Amino acid sequence: MSDQKFFAQPNETEWTELQPGNTRRVLIHTPELMQVEFGFESGAVGAPHSHPHVQVSYVAEGRFEVTIDGNTEVVEQGGSFIVPSGLVHGVVALTRGRLIDVFTPMRQDFF
Repeated sequence: MSDQKFFAQPNETEWTELQPGNTRRVLIHTPELMQVEFGFESGAVGAPHSHPHVQVSYVAEGRFEVTIDGNTEVVEQGGSFIVPSGLVHGVVALTRGRLIDVFTPMRQDFF
């Protein structure tokens, strides 16, 4: 029998407030892969940063101005973007919204 978690249900994990207007909750993970939900109030900023993890993000709700390596585009609900390892990236929530991010490998710094 494996200790691996195969399923994640809504509201199983608590939201963590990162700063006013920004929240995060880890949904499910393995050492190789992690899925995280981020909540943003309108106008909230995901400050520019970089990390060694590859990231793919899905806009579950809202509209975001997304900047990756100096390139900026507006991404709406249903859209996605990829951030290669090491590139500086950030977002501005143009409306209230949620991002579903997947990282590889998992981000130990989120625990």
